[in-house]
Amino acid sequence: MRELSGKVAVVTGAASGIGRALAVRFAAEGMTLMLADVDPGGLAETAALAGDAEVLTQVTDVSDAASVRHLANRCFGELGAVHVLCNNAGVFQGGHMWTRGEEDFAWLLGVNLWGVLHGIHAFVPRMIEQDTEGHIVNTVSVAGLFAAPGAGGYAVTKHAALAASQALAQDLAATGAKLRVTALCPGAVRTRIGEPARVRPPGLVNTPTQDEVDSLAAVARGAERGIEPSQVADLVVQAIREERFLLLTDPKYAARLRRQTETLLTGDLPGHQ
Repeated sequence: MRELSGKVAVVTGAASGIGRALAVRFAAEGMTLMLADVDPGGLAETAALAGDAEVLTQVTDVSDAASVRHLANRCFGELGAVHVLCNNAGVFQGGHMWTRGEEDFAWLLGVNLWGVLHGIHAFVPRMIEQDTEGHIVNTVSVAGLFAAPGAGGYAVTKHAALAASQALAQDLAATGAKLRVTALCPGAVRTRIGEPARVRPPGLVNTPTQDEVDSLAAVARGAERGIEPSQVADLVVQAIREERFLLLTDPKYAARLRRQTETLLTGDLPGHQ
């Protein structure tokens, strides 16, 4: 899908970070935008950054199927079509596997995995029916490739999101659909992913354990050294045009993935590097 001008893009998690950068980049390409997030103030700020682009916003909880269906109904009803769908909304929760409660896992799975699945179910059938070129971008993470200590719950959801992306791409190819898929696997990016309290549902507020505090501090340090969200957005546009499935934001991850595969094939546990 090389021509983006005049097409419609949907971006979840658009109130900040990578989602905001995607919105701004798509606007620069001349696309019409539907932006979704749980943060109405952040959505308004992103919309203001989109310049002269036509922009609609919708407060959406991607963990809720009805909320995502409402988003899709509004998109197709008011904009007539969807050509690029970015299932980008995501949250992070740190800590050891045995210290994370059921509520933590439910929250992570709800946003990071079910958010992708709800987006697929609500949008993809109608995108197929359009019978036009289209693209789905699922924001996974390098955590979907490498499980690191202190971030097990997050890695579980991101590994599942990667599997969902690959299965979707294979299903679309097997049925001859005109849609393509990109699994975006960013590493450290200058976002607020390490501040989960700002988006964590009020009922889930708890006293952080020390392992959680340590994990969040490590993520925050990584974000400070990370690339800009705008760089990620540039790579996404390139991947859409090249119909690239796996998108790594740093070439070193390819070498690390090879090492991990070789280590796994020996039956050993890959190290965290």
